[in-house]
Amino acid sequence: MKYLILVWAGLWRKRTRTILTTLSIVVAFLLFGLLQGINQGMNNVYRSLNVDRLYVQSRISMSDGLPIAYLKRIKSVPGVRAVTHWSYFGGFYQNAQNSLPVFAIDAATQFAVYPKIAIPNDQIEAMQHTRTGAVISNEIAAKYGWKIGDKIPLQTSIWTKKDGGDAYPVDVVGIMDVSAYNAGSFPAFYVNYEYLDEARAFGNGSVLYYIASIDDPHRGSETATAIDTLFANSSDETMTQTEQAFAQSQIKQVGDINLIANSIVGAVLFTLLFLTGNTMRQSVRERIPELAVLKTLGFSNSKVLTLIVLEAVILCLVAALTGLGLARMAFGFMGTLFGALSPPMLVIEAGVGIAILLALVSGIPPAWRSTRINIVDALAGR
Repeated sequence: MKYLILVWAGLWRKRTRTILTTLSIVVAFLLFGLLQGINQGMNNVYRSLNVDRLYVQSRISMSDGLPIAYLKRIKSVPGVRAVTHWSYFGGFYQNAQNSLPVFAIDAATQFAVYPKIAIPNDQIEAMQHTRTGAVISNEIAAKYGWKIGDKIPLQTSIWTKKDGGDAYPVDVVGIMDVSAYNAGSFPAFYVNYEYLDEARAFGNGSVLYYIASIDDPHRGSETATAIDTLFANSSDETMTQTEQAFAQSQIKQVGDINLIANSIVGAVLFTLLFLTGNTMRQSVRERIPELAVLKTLGFSNSKVLTLIVLEAVILCLVAALTGLGLARMAFGFMGTLFGALSPPMLVIEAGVGIAILLALVSGIPPAWRSTRINIVDALAGR
């Protein structure tokens, strides 16, 4: 540590170059933290999903929907404990920018399939007996200042009514806590399916998909096959998946997040390797006479090599930790978008490891060359 002042002086010999290189590394590891944070965070969400729920959708496309008549037939499949259904509403409040995660559901079965939703029984009953009833999450209620008894002029961008309008006024009859199901992405605004189905001008008698709760998770594949077999060769064939597989398939409709994240990060870090390596080569080349003086004063080749490598390690490590720290802060600000996602400790550890590797790869070659300089030629500027 007694040579730290020499390392520090070497780093700041060219301030502008050091600052620009540091900023480049910070941005690179900020990107690494964000992309890998989303990637690993999504994997953690997948692992937390239940394996005792099956999602039943149209084999052709989920947007095609399924007949509501399938509900009883799915419920009759051995091993199925309860079945509910969801239909995406596409709701917004006042203007399209205030979008809401609204789903039309069957209140009698919804809370049986998702028992960890915290809501009083009397509010569930109120939902069942109020045609225009709506149940919202406590987060949405707090955001808009809504409370039980309020009437919300809900509108939809999808389901035009038979009279040509798009307004579906609803009455708040319950406020629930869905935090047990990853509140950032779980549907948190429910309206009655019958209310939507009676009023909409098209799509009547259909639902987006079914969710079946099963008795034995170990027989999930067998139960899924039984459901699909039930509707084989019908006009609306089904595709049944576990909750985890269903979530992954929805994400992969956008793209392979893992491949995209790794490709971008790989390209950035590959470019960063050249940038950092070039910076270290220039720094060492400019300081050949100074390094010759150190060797004249008795510094061994190993000490000179260590000083240069330490410069690279400190530069990369400090900048990388700053970038990773900013990534964690960014996830805090974007909590409403990504929910509970944040860079896991594995991402931070990987980032630190990559930073050290980057420093060694970019710092050792010029450091090694510095140990082979001829003191007389270096001092003479040759």
